[in-house]
Amino acid sequence: MLTFTKIWVGQLVSTIGSFMSVFALMIWLWDATGSATTLALVTFFSQLPRLIITPFAGAIVDKFNRKQLMLLGDVAAAICTLVVGLLYWQGWLQVWHLYGVVAIYGCFGQLQTLAYSTSVALLVSKENYTRAASKVAAVNYAGAVFSPILAGSLNPLVGLTGIITIDLLTFSVAFITLTLALIPQVKQSDTQSESVTFSWQDLTFGFRYIWQKPSLLAMAIAFTLFAIPSDLGKALYNPMILARSGGDAQVLGLVTTAAGIGGVVGAILVSVTGGFKQRIHGMLLGFAATGLFKVSLAVGQTPFVWMGAHFAATLTIPLFYSSSNAIWYAKVPPALQGRVLAADQMIGLGVGAITPLVAGPLADNVFEPTMNSDNLLSRTFSPIFGQAAGSGMALLYALTALAMAVVGVAGYGIRNLRQVESLLPDHEGTGT
Repeated sequence: MLTFTKIWVGQLVSTIGSFMSVFALMIWLWDATGSATTLALVTFFSQLPRLIITPFAGAIVDKFNRKQLMLLGDVAAAICTLVVGLLYWQGWLQVWHLYGVVAIYGCFGQLQTLAYSTSVALLVSKENYTRAASKVAAVNYAGAVFSPILAGSLNPLVGLTGIITIDLLTFSVAFITLTLALIPQVKQSDTQSESVTFSWQDLTFGFRYIWQKPSLLAMAIAFTLFAIPSDLGKALYNPMILARSGGDAQVLGLVTTAAGIGGVVGAILVSVTGGFKQRIHGMLLGFAATGLFKVSLAVGQTPFVWMGAHFAATLTIPLFYSSSNAIWYAKVPPALQGRVLAADQMIGLGVGAITPLVAGPLADNVFEPTMNSDNLLSRTFSPIFGQAAGSGMALLYALTALAMAVVGVAGYGIRNLRQVESLLPDHEGTGT
């Protein structure tokens, strides 16, 4: 685990810096537009290129040096951040600039994500898959803890330009740490061919592999059904809190920080305990618990309730992510993981690209005006969600959260999913 831990520390530092920039830019966007659709479109333009590049990225990761691909991702992210900083410094930054930058970053970011994910099984032993996956999950939540505090404190002093400069410095930490690390590589003879030809067979290999394994197919379907309402909720979260708090960035920062703390605590608990022995329980129970706690977040109308509910909701997220990832790491041979995980992720990315286009217009044009007028729906739900700004988004968020919980409970009724670990044998390879 030593090499993995060194790389993980570098990624942790870099992610905190990146989250600082994202938080500051999100506030800048909301101040400039006040539109949930605009914020959702940023997510869309970051997801769409990932969806397109993923099948190619999977083939590349299975054939090329994964460490070099991760370094390439860090360099591309640093360049994208630098471009945004220069545009802002010159007073030229526009909303459409962010659409373009996040699209470019999305391509290289997905390549880096796949290279990192497929390296986990090469760096740790099978019994540590869940622990390692929980640490990976903890990175984003640690960023959520520290970035709002740091960005909120530093923004009045150094502005967005200064925060972006700090972000660039954190990239260097990740780059140096990764450069010094030794990551084992799969042998070329273990893959289907010795060169990347991007043939139809190569690009569709991951989908065909999953299709031929009913239990892996059940895993992919279950996660997709969970991801649809989850991603709808993600697109609504920032504008919902901002609208219900009167645009108070400090409140958003506090709620986001509470969520980050919950994620970190949850990841630590999984790392220490190792999670459920039957990892599918961690996935399905995590689905159900996360959805139920997010219902409380939607119903709440005060910062303290939002903080408590989001802490509880994110507490269980590392459990289902690490449990699910550990199953994939154990069941798919490392030499095939690039293409297979790419296929699995491509499904999720497709959902992630579409849902913001649905969530934003639904919030702005349907649920918000409906809840802010006199009609049957508003009279029915206003005692629960209120009729102030953001109440429509809260109702929609609650519906998505309930759907997440239903997926977790219903999953126990599917034998191929419930018994995935006994029906599908582990691969024979081991991590180091």
